[in-house]
Formats: sequence, C-alpha cells, structure tokens
Amino acid sequence: MAEIKISTAEKRNYKLRTANEAKKLAKSFLVENDVWREELRCGLPEINDRYHYWKVPIVLDDHDIGELIFDAYTQAVDLRRSSDVQMIRGRISRVLAGGTARQKRKKKAKGFTVSPLSNVIIKGRSEIVLKTLPEQSIDLVFTSPPYFNARKQYSEYESYDDYLFAMRRVIRECRRVLIDGKFFVINASHVLVPRTDRNESSSRIAVPFDLHQILIEEGFEFVDDIIWQKPEGAGWASGRGRRFSADRNPMQYKAVPVTEYVLVYRKKPCILIDHFIRDNPDQEIIQQSKIPDGYEKTNVWYISPAHDKRHPAIFPPELAEKVIRYYSFVNDVVLDPFGGIGTTAKAAAKLNRRFCSIEVSDEYIEAARSDLAKLGNNLVAPFDFAYRDLHEMKDDEANISLNALLHKLLREGYTQEELYEILVNGLHEK
Repeated sequence: MAEIKISTAEKRNYKLRTANEAKKLAKSFLVENDVWREELRCGLPEINDRYHYWKVPIVLDDHDIGELIFDAYTQAVDLRRSSDVQMIRGRISRVLAGGTARQKRKKKAKGFTVSPLSNVIIKGRSEIVLKTLPEQSIDLVFTSPPYFNARKQYSEYESYDDYLFAMRRVIRECRRVLIDGKFFVINASHVLVPRTDRNESSSRIAVPFDLHQILIEEGFEFVDDIIWQKPEGAGWASGRGRRFSADRNPMQYKAVPVTEYVLVYRKKPCILIDHFIRDNPDQEIIQQSKIPDGYEKTNVWYISPAHDKRHPAIFPPELAEKVIRYYSFVNDVVLDPFGGIGTTAKAAAKLNRRFCSIEVSDEYIEAARSDLAKLGNNLVAPFDFAYRDLHEMKDDEANISLNALLHKLLREGYTQEELYEILVNGLHEK
C-alpha cells in the first residue's frame, strides 16, 4: 500500500491549507475592494511554515503588481504585510495605459520564425559580416569575445573604450539578426592588466560588468549569471595571489581567479517561451530537444579548461554543449560572431543544430573547417564554407559614435561639465 503523504499545512493544522484556497481568498479580497478585473490573475501562492502565512502574488500580464498575505491559521488578510490596495490600483492603471505585454507579444508572435540559413563559416570582421545576414535569422548567439589587454601583442584596440565600442557594434548587429525573444549568451571574464614596472600596481578590468551594461542598452533583458568554475590550480597561472602566499601581509591579499561568467540574456520583446514550444510547426523537434537527467541545477558549473595548440584561448566544448542544449532546439541556428577554431560550431553540429561561425583568421578558419568536415553526416544542413572576404571595413571608420567621441574627449582631459557646456552652447548656436 502506498504511503499517504501529509502536507505541512495539515501537520500544522492550518485552516488555510492549499494554494487554490489561497487564490480564492485573494480574488475575493480584491473583488470586495473593487480592484479585481478580468486581466488580473493570482500567481503561484507560497506557504511560509515558519511564520505561518500564505503569500499570493497579484499579476497583470507579466507585471508583478503586488502581493497579499494571509494568516494560515485564521485565513485573515494581513494588511500590514500585504501591498496597499491603492498602490495595486495605480499599478494596474499604468500597465493598462501602456498596453499589456501579452497583447504586444501576441501581435509580435503571430507567425513562427524558422531560419532559412544553412551551416556556414564566413571569413571577415563580425561587425561587417553580420550586416550581410538576414534580419531575425539566428536562434541562439553564444560567443566568447576576444580578451581586451593593454599589451599590444595581444590586442588590436588602442584603449578599453575602443574595445567596448567594437563590442557594442557586434552586439547591436547580433540583436538585429537574432529572432525576437531568443537568447544571447556570452562568456567573459575580468582582465588583468600587468604593471609596467615595480613602481606601479597591476589592475583588473571588470569586462563582464561593462558588457552587461552595453547589452541592456542595446535591447536585451538580463536572465542569468552562470559561474563557470575551474579547478583551483587553474588560477595560479595568472600569478595573482603569489605575493600574498609568500608574505601574508594585510592589504596584499588578492584572490586567485578560478571563475568566469556565462551571462544569459534574451532579446526584447521577450516573447513567451511557450510560443517557441507550442507553436513550433515540427513538434517532433520539441521532443528530440528534451534535456536528459544530469543537467546543471545551479548557476555554478564545474568545468575544466580546454587546451588546443592551434588556439591560445579556447573555451571547453562541454561549456558550448551545455549552453546550446539549454537555450536552443534541434535544427536551430547557433551563431558565434567570434568563431575561433569552431568550438561553438562543432558543438552545434554534434547536437544537431545548424551553425553560423564568423572568424577573421585564415588559420583558425582552416582548423574549424577541418574538424567540421570530419563530422560529416552529423550535420543537419549542408556545410557551406563561405570564403567571402569581408575583412575590410566598408563603412567609414571616421564616423564614430557620439558616445565614443565623448569618451575620447574625457581621456584628453575635458571634464563632464565642460563637455556639457560645449554641447549646450552648440545647440543654442544652431
């Protein structure tokens, strides 16, 4: 005989025992206070058995507009802990005035977009190559952009601002080609800028945080910060922490870096995930894409670094495979605008996705092409090595953005107040 499970609410002898009962109480309270309307719904109630209450979120479309708290023993509403009724009314009015996100999504998601692209590697600079791709033709972007480093032998960028400006251009074009509501995942880490002599200190640049700001400004919604954790010994190669390990003096402490970020975003408008599942014209693909047991349950992923003599800084195939499994379906198109030796492309092919890889180096392209050719029958679409040389810039590099120009002037010694005065006076003169 199967064992009968007794809920926490029954054990505590609560009068309010189930989520459905909590929802009914919440709706009744809102009706009595002339707040309820058909656009509203009660979210998933949560029980707090430590303080003996139920919390019921009040939701209008995608907007959390308040919550009601009910005493689990008496079923009475706790007005002190609950959202103010007038506040809920005001939030309802503001949301409805702008049109609900559901209405906007329904209008946007009428048809299901299936990308026409086949497997392809294209030689060229990402910001130029991306302009040749059709709008909304990519299902997932996963990339690890080049490291910024002040040492000239590792970087083509004159300054960190120039680096961020270049990344913004690529991110902006990625947004154009990415299908609405789909994912942009980027692997990035802080960069150590070594000291030039003993009288200076080394410094670290928080690259992921600056890339985050750019992604938000360019129309993406932040979803997750996944931490890629490497074995402890992996961080000592940076040299960080060695001085403290030897001397143990306060203020010399520096943590040895063994993590990188895998930042997850969605392109706005964030169409419901259900649309991509329910409305897919090939439901067999949905079944084939199910994630088996053994998936990552937290945002800390333990993955050992990878090495390949053909490239100095590759990320592990395991990392690419996890991202592609979790954020795309079989037959989707996965884009890597900084393709390198094709780690993302090879992971996509292995998982029966299509790939679009962009790379400027002939050497790396040939390595990727060679590896992909070995996969042969695993490719879900014909492999077209598009050797279109799109390396040269076709737009005028002198036409830099106002944002980049302002950064340049700040570096040259102008204050923000002086720049403000110049802009205002210029506008007045015009």
